[in-house]
Amino acid sequence: MERTEDLIELCLLMGKMMQQNGAETYRVEDTMTRIAQSFGRDESQSYVTPTGIMFTISPGAHAKLVRVSARETNLEKVNLANDVSRKIASGDMSIHEAYKELRKIETSPTDYSILMQIIAATLASGFFTIMFQGSWYDFLPACVAGGLGFIALINFIRLFEIKFVAEFVASLLIGFTAFSLFSLGIGKEVDKIVVGSIMPLVPGLLITNAVRDLMAGHLISGLTKGAEAFLTAFAIGAGIAVMFALF
Repeated sequence: MERTEDLIELCLLMGKMMQQNGAETYRVEDTMTRIAQSFGRDESQSYVTPTGIMFTISPGAHAKLVRVSARETNLEKVNLANDVSRKIASGDMSIHEAYKELRKIETSPTDYSILMQIIAATLASGFFTIMFQGSWYDFLPACVAGGLGFIALINFIRLFEIKFVAEFVASLLIGFTAFSLFSLGIGKEVDKIVVGSIMPLVPGLLITNAVRDLMAGHLISGLTKGAEAFLTAFAIGAGIAVMFALF
């Protein structure tokens, strides 16, 4: 019984880590099933949504639920969790060793520093502007607008605790900065500056996962992630539209 409970806890921890760090729903379910099979449990059942995971070791056994309250994009943790899964499948890890390793990964500071994220968003904004056929005169204002918008996003998420409000305010700041710099003669094409600056806010991974989940038959997860991506895109677009109307 102890081994069964430990295996359930291991599968739930693995599923939770992958789901809250950006893995696709079908991959989460497949990983949990493979772990159970590695320990001789071939009839395990799992039900994964963006906000919760249910798992049972066999159809007649009791099921356990774990809630996924926070979601972010951290593919490094997904990769490390996959490494643990592969070691379990090859027989190189016991249940307790795998659980201990997952706990270590869960609490490890694998995120990039805030400064590094801001620098990356700043440079990405400029180069996205160039990619969208903007000129090098638009590079600097795009970097400034994108960097300030990303700083605002980080801080307003902490303040409001509602991601969509933070994204709306960040897009407002991006639009205001871009139009202000353009009105001062800095930059040639304000539309290219705006488009490049908002790219660090665009939920690219979320959209990709929504489509992949829908294609894999996970309709609830796919629609949920798609709706979340739509709300994010709407918040960004609404903030820019307000600035267009004002300027």
